[in-house]
Amino acid sequence: QVQLVESGGGLVQAGGSLRLSCAASGSIRNINVMAWYRQAPGKQRELVATSTSGGSTTYSDSIQGRFTISRDNAKNTVYLQMNSLKPEDTAVYYCYADITQSFGPPRKYWGQGTQVTVSS
Repeated sequence: QVQLVESGGGLVQAGGSLRLSCAASGSIRNINVMAWYRQAPGKQRELVATSTSGGSTTYSDSIQGRFTISRDNAKNTVYLQMNSLKPEDTAVYYCYADITQSFGPPRKYWGQGTQVTVSS
């Protein structure tokens, strides 16, 4: 059974920083895409940033230049460094991974979510 476990959320003042982590565990043969999504109250879940096993990254326009996604493939872990946080960044942040286990086709997995609250 594969699990994604997130950590690092919390309460921070505007202009501050937080670093989120997401570790995948279980019977994993390969992880292609790892990503962060977020969902604010009353809004749809939106893609924040992605990272492929080949090292490519993408970012949403709303966080471009402020957030950085990185990953440690040896640890099956993805990070999201969030700087210059704004109140509108307040949301539950979810980790996502496209994982191939020892058997079967790739499957999509989600973490449980971690709350990020930015006060003004």
